[in-house]
Amino acid sequence: MIQTVAENSLVTLHYRITLANGQPLISTFEATPATLQLGAGEMLPAMEKLIVGLELGSNHVFELEAENAFGPHREELVERVKREHMPAEDIEPMSIMEFTAPDGSRYSGLVREIDAESALIDFNHPLAGKNIRFEVNIIGTS
Repeated sequence: MIQTVAENSLVTLHYRITLANGQPLISTFEATPATLQLGAGEMLPAMEKLIVGLELGSNHVFELEAENAFGPHREELVERVKREHMPAEDIEPMSIMEFTAPDGSRYSGLVREIDAESALIDFNHPLAGKNIRFEVNIIGTS
């Protein structure tokens, strides 16, 4: 009987994520494979849907449009923040900063620009608005 990946199964796999132009982002192919519990939020839902039904030992490459991957880049998530509301540490353009919301939750933003009075912070996921390639090799499933 051929074993396939089922919804909510535990899956061991190698995967690689690159930008559509081939620029590498992450890969387990040169290291230890990942073991993930589907349905537990450990993998992007769109990627989980792609691997459900794949056969043990199979290799696949998927192209994901931005809307089906990390979503579109949303301009409303780019905000100008006054320096007085930022940590006192040295802040550099293109660095990631962590912020604490009034409810105590924490979130990160990318510093796009900075001047003496404020910084332009992008709270989108770093891959928002980007098409990606997802390559997978299914090693095991239970």
